[in-house]
Parts: sequence; C-alpha cells; structure tokens
Amino acid sequence: MSKPAHTESTGSGQDQAQPCTMAGGSMLCMQGQGIVKGFAIGRAAIMSAAALEVDHYRILDEDVDAECERLVAAVERAKQDLRTLVDTLPPDAPREMGPLLEVHHLLLEDPLLVQRACEFIRERHYNAEWALTTQGHLLVEQFSAMEDDYLRERSSDIRQVIERVLRVLSGSTALITNMDAVNGYGDPLIVVARDISPADMLRLRGARFAAFLTDLGGPTSHTAIVARSMNVPAVVGLGHMRALVRDGDVLVADGSTGVVLVNPSEKVLEEYRERQANYLRERKELESLRDAPAVTLDGVEIRLEANIELPEEAQQALDAGAEGIGLFRSEFLFMGRQDLPSEDEQYEAYAAVVKTLAGRPVTIRTLDIGSDKTLDGEATVATNPALGLRAIRYCLAKPQLFATQLRALLRATVHGHVRILIPMIAHMHEVRAVHQAIEAACRELEVRGVPYSRNFSVGAMVEIPAMAIAIEPFVEALDFFSIGTNDLIQYTLAIDRGDADVSSLYDPMHPAVLRLIAYTINAAERAGKPVAVCGEMAGDSNVTRMLLGLGLKEFSMHPQQLLDVKKEIRHAHSNALRVKVAAALNRAARIDLEELAR
Repeated sequence: MSKPAHTESTGSGQDQAQPCTMAGGSMLCMQGQGIVKGFAIGRAAIMSAAALEVDHYRILDEDVDAECERLVAAVERAKQDLRTLVDTLPPDAPREMGPLLEVHHLLLEDPLLVQRACEFIRERHYNAEWALTTQGHLLVEQFSAMEDDYLRERSSDIRQVIERVLRVLSGSTALITNMDAVNGYGDPLIVVARDISPADMLRLRGARFAAFLTDLGGPTSHTAIVARSMNVPAVVGLGHMRALVRDGDVLVADGSTGVVLVNPSEKVLEEYRERQANYLRERKELESLRDAPAVTLDGVEIRLEANIELPEEAQQALDAGAEGIGLFRSEFLFMGRQDLPSEDEQYEAYAAVVKTLAGRPVTIRTLDIGSDKTLDGEATVATNPALGLRAIRYCLAKPQLFATQLRALLRATVHGHVRILIPMIAHMHEVRAVHQAIEAACRELEVRGVPYSRNFSVGAMVEIPAMAIAIEPFVEALDFFSIGTNDLIQYTLAIDRGDADVSSLYDPMHPAVLRLIAYTINAAERAGKPVAVCGEMAGDSNVTRMLLGLGLKEFSMHPQQLLDVKKEIRHAHSNALRVKVAAALNRAARIDLEELAR
C-alpha cells in the first residue's frame, strides 16, 4: 500500500486538507502536527465551538448596563467552575492539569479582558458575546505575533478561556452535542475540535477517547502538554478539519506523522490496524530500555536529558529515564498575569524541580520573552520582534526583573545541581554583564543572610549564527552550551517556520546549519566544555545518527521521545558516523539519513 501524501506541517491554522490516493481508492487526507505518537482508529465526535456558534448583534442604549452585568456574571461563573475543578482534581489526573487550570483562572482575573469588553458594549453596543470575542481576538493577535514558540502558543489559552465564558453565556454545557449518537457505534471515539482546553480534556478523559484532533495548536500548546501526559495520540494544527468531518465519520489518526484519514476503505483500515498492532509491540519493547545505558556500539556514552515546561513535569522526566533536566523554561511563571512573580514564588518553582531531580543537573533558562509584548500586558511596537529586545537583551534592559530571577535561581542551588542557561547571547559584553549580574545577586543574598551554593554553572544557548561562528571566546568564558536548533535554523536561513508562506524552506538538514552545529560541538569538545542540543532535532530519532556523527554526546528532549532516541543510539557506531558526516560536510552536501542508518 502506498503511504499517504505528506506535506510539511505549518501549524498555521490554514486548511491543509488534500486528497490522498491510496490502494483501495481516494479519501480525504489531512496533515497536521503529530504531538503524541501512536495510531488511533475510531469514530469522529465533534466538539462544540462556542466562539464559532454564538450570535453577534447590537443592543439598545437601555440594555448596556444589563449586558455588562451579564458578561461580568458569566466570567465570575467561569472562574468558580475552574476553581471547583482545581479543588476536586482526581488523584490520577495528569500532574500538569492543576497548574494549567490555574493559568486559565488567572487569565479570567485579568481586568483587561472584562473592562475592554465592557467598553465595546458601551461604545459600540455589541452584545456580550460579540464584545468578548472581539477583545479576545485582539489579545490573541498580540500573543500570536510573538517570536518564541512557547509564548506564541499562549494565544490558545486566551481562546480557551473565551470559549469557557461563551458557554456560560449561552447556557450550553455539552462539549459533544451528539455524544449519544456517536456512542451508538460501539467504536472508540476520536475528538475533533477547534481547540481543547485543559479543563475540557479533564471532562473528556473519563470516556473512551482514542485520540484528540484539533484545528489549532502547536507542540507547546497546553492541549499538547496534557495529551502527552495522558499518552493519547494527538494531532494539532489541522486547519479546518472540524468543518470538514461529521459525527460518526471513520477516522484514522497517525500521531507520528500528523496524517489523518477520513472514511478510508476497508483495505486501508486493515493496513492501519496492522500498523497499530506493530506500534504497540514496539512500544512494549522500548519500555525495556528505560533503565538501559545510552551507549553506542563502539562504547561512546551519551547523556539523555529532558525538556520541561512546568515543575510538575520533572517527575515525568525521571519516569522516562532522563539523566537530568536539559531545559526548564521559566516563562510559565511570568505569563497570563498582571504582576511579576516574586523572588519567593520563583524560588519555590525552581527548588521543586531541583529537589525532584535529587542531585541530577537541572538546567534552567532565564526569561526568554520578546519585545513585542511587555510583561505587564502593555503592547509595544517592534519593527521586527525576532531581532529586537528579547531574551537576555530584555533581561539586561530590566535589571531589577533579572536580579530577582537570579536570586531565586541561586537560592535553589542549596537543593542540588543548578545550571543557569542564558538565551540569545551574541556578544561577549553580554556574557560579562550576565556574570556581573550574578555576582551582584550573590552579594545581595549574602547581605541578607540567605543561603545559596557556589556549586552552579553558567551557560548559553547557541541560537544566533554569530555566536556559533565566533564561538572560541564564549567557550573560554562559559561553563556549558546548549544548541537551540529551532532558532538557529530560523536565523541561519532567514525563515520563520510559523509563516505558512515560507515554512517549507525551514530545513534542519541544510549544510550551513549542520556546519554551525558541528563547529560549536568541536570547539566545546576541544575545551572540555559540555554541549547539548535542546531543540526539536534532539528528540527526532530520524536524525539521532546524524547528530552522533556531528560529535554530539548530550541530547535534551521531551520525555516521551527519550526511548526512541536511546534505541537509535544503542544501534549506532559513533566513530563510523563521524567519518561519514564529516565527509559530507566537507563537500557541503546534504546528509543522506538512510545511508547513516545502514
């Protein structure tokens, strides 16, 4: 049987439906981003989308006050519902669920949401639903324009809290309108939605859902985070799938490739049932590798660590066999709120992860936020946010904010091995400024009599080509390095992978990108400094052998990717791969991944 046509997933929200010609005829085939590996076969259960279904109309002058009150009451009811969910979480709920629900609760408490919506009611005479969706759209646009993937995905949280309030306004609580009808088929159900909030996933998890499919979202969306923790196959960024399928349609979802088939032939179904059975057998075999060492055939030891977004994910990383945390993003503490997190609040979050890792290294990245939105919610105008006041540039421009985070990080060192990771370094004067800021934070803690340990490391993200090209002085001044391949590729090729018009040009295997990675690894290796890759390439088992051939000995990825990468490592011969990859780079040729696997 021929494989479904595959296109590069953009996650742009554009319609990516396309006909797939396969043995047994043609069918509707859609391409999104696979989030959780695995195959699901079942019946479509279409989830209601309040934002798409509410009426928009103008109200009379005398109804303005009552309409504002109706909106405020709906927001209060939504907040109460979320608080109830948090307080009554079942013991077996995913660890991430509580903090994600808290984020949504904080968003509903944001006065900008209700105040501005009420202004639309008073000034334009919009009904409450229209006013709320209008303000929500403005907030979504602000977040969607951000360069950082994680921050950009927070636009989905705005949409989800708007949906929750709209459901209260409409009086409708049913997530899936035709549940009785689709249940009647007796087959597993596959949820098809515009987007799914963490709270909605909590309500759905008790039913026999085989997969989650959404029009919106990306790999760092909260839908993706919860789906991973539930280990349920998921595909996001499908565009307009919800509008193109009907309740009860037969669906096949491939969480690895992001391909979704609608009403395939019986012959195709049989093929996918076989793939599903094979996949389950392979996963069972992989589980046996959890405690096995990540060592190549020629005896080279490789270190496998995990990327996490939230403190609660630290245990998940250990359960997957991670040897440490290679990237802990700190942005979750700062987003979706009007005030900045205090030193104590940050310390508690960092210390929780360090304690959980019990002596294993924890790499915490300092705040990586773009110039297109400040932390107090006031929008700013940047000619090009990707090249503006973001990451370490932003932190150095906000010394009090940076000092607070550094003190919290330093306090966490008393509980274990902390590595402070600085994003978007391009200049040596930035490195010197960071060292000075850290020393100042140390002195302040000493004056206050607050304990901390000097047993910490300071490293940098290698994500700007200038740093990779002129790496030598950085190697002397810093303790370790982490290559952020996502941004390195974008900056090297001048490609925004979130832009549907050019995302097909985003090429991790471009010889220029690979040379920059190789140059960084080689320079760090000569100086005896550790270097890891923490971008998406690290967790892609298809390129594991290529990275080994570049000399990489530390990988950091999502916990669910660890075993696939470990399997590749244990079947690879590192020195032979280095010879093959070096020869290809010398010719500036593309590396043949299939050849490396032979």
